[in-house]
Amino acid sequence: MLEPIKVVVTGAAGQIAYSLLYQIGKGDVFGQDQPIIMHLLDIPAMMGVLEGVVMEMMDCALPLVRGIVPTADPAVGFGDVEAAFLVGAMPRKEGMERKDLLAANVKIFKVQGQALDKYAKKTVKVLVVGNPANTNALICAKYAPSIPKENFTAMTRLDQNRAQAQIAARLGVGIESVRNVLIWGNHSSTQYPDARHALVKKGAEEVKVTDALPDTAWLQDQFVTTVQKRGAAVIAARKMSSAMSAAKAAGDHMRDWWLGTSDGSFVSMGVISDGSYNAPSDVVFSFPVSIKNKQWTIVQGLAIDDFSRGKIEQTGQELVEERQEALAVCED
Repeated sequence: MLEPIKVVVTGAAGQIAYSLLYQIGKGDVFGQDQPIIMHLLDIPAMMGVLEGVVMEMMDCALPLVRGIVPTADPAVGFGDVEAAFLVGAMPRKEGMERKDLLAANVKIFKVQGQALDKYAKKTVKVLVVGNPANTNALICAKYAPSIPKENFTAMTRLDQNRAQAQIAARLGVGIESVRNVLIWGNHSSTQYPDARHALVKKGAEEVKVTDALPDTAWLQDQFVTTVQKRGAAVIAARKMSSAMSAAKAAGDHMRDWWLGTSDGSFVSMGVISDGSYNAPSDVVFSFPVSIKNKQWTIVQGLAIDDFSRGKIEQTGQELVEERQEALAVCED
């Protein structure tokens, strides 16, 4: 059995964490042989609720959970952690635009970046879930200068999972039969879900989704808008933002980062941009990545058509604007 690792989840009394903590404790994220010490961080007002969450985690009797530390103190919460799920943020409510979230939430992630810099392991893997996730991750990295920027990522896996599910449903196949669906850019309504490089297994062979589904109009219109607006659709129906699916995606993202991707397969992650595919540099941009030894690499050489190029440019421009607004808020 391996030595236990310390993992922090912020917003630990909230809805996303309620689904996420069980996945982590059960071994679905870091592996079935990896013991965990769980640091559950939330604001002081939520400590009573968090006490109930701790009781439930204990009552799950999960063999891999070697300790649970509920706290409102960032020094304790981020102390020596090797993985961080930054979930806690002001949630988006019905009728809110993402930019309404930015001013409030970016300050939270400035403080958390400073705390990670001071207390976490320098090898910590940080996943930002709280929205606007891409720009929050950028700010978090900026205020944690002793930790490599590559260690800060934003979650676009929920969008990838949504897109993969839409393709599988359209083709009438199981979700496991579809791979390499991509999300480019921002976790927002400008994101670009791209099925042009995706593959689907039909019987014994694997074919391109665009060959199995030669419906360009659907792939460029309804598919894209359904994925882009799925979060808002969930809020409209549920009166609350996505929680169960967001937790599943957070677990998927960290599992692949921790354990790696298989040869020929890639996943979507918001990572610091180096300008690949003419995306703007120095923003956190969702690219296709492959992962080995806990290190992600942007997949290069994918053909980009004019439709895709326009979508990548649009979402990149939004991220540049968000960066400008976020930096202005942080410097106030």
